[in-house]
Amino acid sequence: MATRTQTTQEDPVDLSLRLEGDPQPVPGCAHCDNVALERDRARANGDGSKQSDCNVRMSRHLADAHG
Repeated sequence: MATRTQTTQEDPVDLSLRLEGDPQPVPGCAHCDNVALERDRARANGDGSKQSDCNVRMSRHLADAHG
């Protein structure tokens, strides 16, 4: 006779939401200013995807040029 094993679902995983602010431009850096302006325009137009892309570009630039 086959034995049945009852399985139950584990509790759900709670993933915290990271609420980091936008990366900030370095004063006097033209590239930072351009990306920040593009990001602000995207935000004003409701383009969250482009805003996110600008944040990634800003983060990479900050690490490469100012890090």
